[in-house]
Amino acid sequence: MKTFVLPGTDVVAPAIIAGMMRIQQKSDAEVRALFDACLRAGVTFFDHAAVYGAQPHGCERRFAEALRLTPSQRDEITLQTKAGIVKENGPYFDFSYEEIVSSVDASLAALRTDHVDILLLHRPDALVEPEEVARAFDELESAGKVRHFGVSNHTPVQVELLRRYVRQPLVVNQLQLSITHANLITQGMAMNMGGLDQSVDRTLGTLDYCRLHDITIQAWSPFQIGFFDGPFLGNPDVPELNAVVDRLAARYGVPAEAIATAWITRHPAQMQVVLGTTTPERVAAAAKGADVVLTKPEWYELYRAAGHVVP
Repeated sequence: MKTFVLPGTDVVAPAIIAGMMRIQQKSDAEVRALFDACLRAGVTFFDHAAVYGAQPHGCERRFAEALRLTPSQRDEITLQTKAGIVKENGPYFDFSYEEIVSSVDASLAALRTDHVDILLLHRPDALVEPEEVARAFDELESAGKVRHFGVSNHTPVQVELLRRYVRQPLVVNQLQLSITHANLITQGMAMNMGGLDQSVDRTLGTLDYCRLHDITIQAWSPFQIGFFDGPFLGNPDVPELNAVVDRLAARYGVPAEAIATAWITRHPAQMQVVLGTTTPERVAAAAKGADVVLTKPEWYELYRAAGHVVP
């Protein structure tokens, strides 16, 4: 498994992350099988959120109950969680001091740990008061409850607003990205091509901003066609893309899932890929992509096959 030191931290990060948003209804044996498959594949980084599960912190609680990790086992993995989405009387977003601190305390209790390695602010709060975020981060860091901080689904200017007040580096921005949902990449490729919708910059330069500021992009929904529109692998609506994926999978001797993840990990921004599957076999298949280095012609062939324009 390809690994790197996450910039701004001491975390040795695998290129593939296991997302835990769908585990609440899984049995102890199923959660353990998923966890063991992750470790065998070199995936030692587990992504949670307060909002994951039928009840707040439901998936975090299921993870801890099923695994019952010893302190030494806990230290061998990276735990990341997110705060800021409130379901009760909502949903709505809340980056207040009280919500951030109480959410982390509840996450620690659910996960049965005394700290999380990384805390992300889940989705931008339109009513954010960055001074409150800074106060919460300072308290959580000084208490040893959170080691590193980041954001999810944030624009460059939203990050800059936080950076003006927050003392800690913001080391992660978790964003949606797949071969077919690739606005982060495609719009910059068609800059100044006024006749193409692809040229309209809806990402506000987020990819290049993150690279300039050593913020690691974590790509969620790496197999989705669009915004929760179903997977593109094996989808008859994208036959050209699947033909290229299957040919490259055969060339490299890996499953199709590996080519989908390899397309992301090939990017020099050194991104991580967040898997949402609860199937051990799919974890193993997708994780193989971290060790596949696509050539530039192969990477661009997938890009074109997905319908993106190379002007």
